[in-house]
Amino acid sequence: MEGSQIAMAPLQKRFPLAFGFAGALLLAACGSEAPVDAPRTEPGAIAEGELAVPVMGEEVRILAFGDSLFAGYNLAEPEGYPERLESALRGRGINARVIDAGVSGDTSAAGRDRLEFVLNGQSETPDLFILELGGNDLLRGLSPDETRANFDAMLSTLRERGIPVLLMGMRAPPNYGPEYQAQFDAMYGELAQEYDTALIPFWLEDIYEDQSLFQNDRIHPTAEGIEALVASTLDDVQAALPSDVSEG
Repeated sequence: MEGSQIAMAPLQKRFPLAFGFAGALLLAACGSEAPVDAPRTEPGAIAEGELAVPVMGEEVRILAFGDSLFAGYNLAEPEGYPERLESALRGRGINARVIDAGVSGDTSAAGRDRLEFVLNGQSETPDLFILELGGNDLLRGLSPDETRANFDAMLSTLRERGIPVLLMGMRAPPNYGPEYQAQFDAMYGELAQEYDTALIPFWLEDIYEDQSLFQNDRIHPTAEGIEALVASTLDDVQAALPSDVSEG
């Protein structure tokens, strides 16, 4: 079963774009089924600018759960965010195993529906769960109240299982109107406070204005864009790890 799930991952990266996005932000799209696990990145590969140090300690498992921004839409298998994040953490000496559970097209409702299945499919409880969803809710114009209810359900499940969470925030574009924008943008911070999770308020912050870091669809990052995202979020991910492994 695990082998078939692994084999699906490259196919998910090739699905055509399902939606366009005319606003100021660059968000995710597309759809398929969930991978429960993913191949390891080559241990020798590290993010640009990282100095390799000996990898030590017990393995720390990170579950990267999201949409096409994690699934690595139109990128080679080793170029996705989870794979590059694993390499960068290992470059810091952390014995990281980042499991790619990104599914192109997932809304928060789709994430809610598959969460238990993905968690139950893990051989071990993750040491950290990175939750990256919401972009496709925006693309469909879903109510922030609906999105929040789905996040509430997912975060409640993760809290019940005692799994630490890093929440990757998104931002609504201005053309959605000030009321919608304010409600959506505030949601991530409020959820992080309510569920005591780590938070990156807007995880595309460092790249979204640079079109050279996005593919021709102006939605999905290039391989270079992924490297920039890893570099800008690496410290936050490391800080969210359990204290006994965060120092490498």
